[in-house]
Amino acid sequence: MPRPMNICVLGGAGFLGTELVTRLVRQGHWVRVPTRSPAHAHHLKILSTAELVTANVHDPRTLGQLLTGMDAVINLIGILNESGRATFQSVHADFAAKLIAAMRGTRIRRLLQMSAAGADRDRGPSRYLRSKGEAEGHIRAAAGHLDFTIFRPSVIFGPRDSLTNRFAALLRLGGGFLPLARAQARFAPVDVADVAEAFVRTLEDSGSFGGTYELCGPEILTLEQIVRMTSAVAQLPCHILRLPDALGRLQAAILGLLPGKPLTLDNFRSLAVDCVCTENGLARLGISPRHMIAALPYYLGPFTGPTELNAARKTND
Repeated sequence: MPRPMNICVLGGAGFLGTELVTRLVRQGHWVRVPTRSPAHAHHLKILSTAELVTANVHDPRTLGQLLTGMDAVINLIGILNESGRATFQSVHADFAAKLIAAMRGTRIRRLLQMSAAGADRDRGPSRYLRSKGEAEGHIRAAAGHLDFTIFRPSVIFGPRDSLTNRFAALLRLGGGFLPLARAQARFAPVDVADVAEAFVRTLEDSGSFGGTYELCGPEILTLEQIVRMTSAVAQLPCHILRLPDALGRLQAAILGLLPGKPLTLDNFRSLAVDCVCTENGLARLGISPRHMIAALPYYLGPFTGPTELNAARKTND
């Protein structure tokens, strides 16, 4: 068993955070989870050594107080869409700089940072990817003061994801008809449990200090294949209309104005680069990634052998 640590998990009430905090508590760690909305973290209250703190982590003084007494920090904070003052620049890049300053002030060295596949400060096609790359740059520049590890996952799937669950909802709403922008964009979907395990395995591994781990599932799927797999498992009709880029861009502009922003222009630009890995970070950590088709039936539809086989067949049609 690893030695018990005091760990602050920023973004710990979210999709990945919930999986990760649960694993850390089971290993005997004390986990502090700051949140602006206690209701969003209510499901973590049952965890015996999870401390929920109502706080605004973007305030530098508050952030310093939250990190006091911690042995390590895990930063999962991120957004897929901008809203008001919550911009990609402020939430990703600027917050990374604040976090580094707070860690120096509290003399904490260990940082695990969530980034994204394709993050690139200079060449990223979207503000999302450029801001993620800028955050990485801030962290690498502070290498003399930090023992950091950066993770770059492809899209993450799991019971509370915003990927397959959103597509299932859109298919239900549209009666199975779905106009799809950049249908041939490629992904390597990775299970939320595998991503959380990667964080856990590197937490005290000095060999991971200063490293970057690309986290991908065992197969590359197009966006269209992911939608078709989702529809098959959820037993929904699926009629995809592949949109040329001009119409896809228009669709993104319109959908970006709707509540929940199903698709934005920045999301559309992110789809210009394949969300895949150039090296197998999970293999480096001894993790065998789970196939998407093996996981979806457990939360999108009844798990049966025929269901799984039928979903696989429709995906490849």
